[in-house]
Order: sequence, then structure tokens, then C-alpha cells
Amino acid sequence: EVQLVESGGGLVQTGGSLRLSCAASGFTFDDYAIGWFRQAPGKEREGVSCISSVDGSTYYADSVKGRFTISSDNAKVTVYLQMNSLKPEDTAVYYCAAPYACAAQAMGDLIRYLEVWGQGTLVTVSS
Repeated sequence: EVQLVESGGGLVQTGGSLRLSCAASGFTFDDYAIGWFRQAPGKEREGVSCISSVDGSTYYADSVKGRFTISSDNAKVTVYLQMNSLKPEDTAVYYCAAPYACAAQAMGDLIRYLEVWGQGTLVTVSS
């Protein structure tokens, strides 16, 4: 069974940093894309970033470019999201999931069609 478990969220002040982890089990990162998504209160879920294990390519939403960095440790089968210069609008529950490709379209498709998401990890940025 494929499982992705998020961790690393917390409360941080504006301008602070957090590193989220997405630990995978049940598959390897040989040919998968892993993405980070978030859902703020009262808002729709959105794709934040993803990384492809095939070629290491990455995607970032415009709202996080230059502040967030995604990376993977294939030996640990874990994907990380380093979040710097956090803003109150980054407050959300963050989820990881596996889109069919590391691209905005694929992440949008996953949001539309994935019915069951993990528990996520809450990031709260205070002003």
C-alpha cells in the first residue's frame, strides 16, 4: 500500500522558516513525481511545488517561487519542502501526494480527482 505521511508543520512568525517532510512507503522514487499541496481555511486546495525523481525537475507556484525549495532524499524515500520568508498567507494545511507528472496541469488534475488525502501538517504563520 502506498502511503505518504507529512510532518514538520508548526507555528512560526512572519519571515521565519520551516521544513516539511513527506515520508513515503510502499513504493520507491524511481519514477514518481511528488508534490506539495496546501489548503488554507475557506480556500480551495492548491498545488505548491513538486519534484520529479526521473530527472529532478521541479515546479513552484508563483506565490512561493524564490522562498520555497523542494528536494528529495531517494535513499530515505522522503521529500522535503524548505519554506523560508514565510508570510501569513502561507498559513494552511500542507499535504503531499503523487501527481502523474511534475507540472501545474498534473497537480491541478490531482486536486480535482483525488478523493482521499492524508492528514496533512498545519503551518501557521503569525503576523
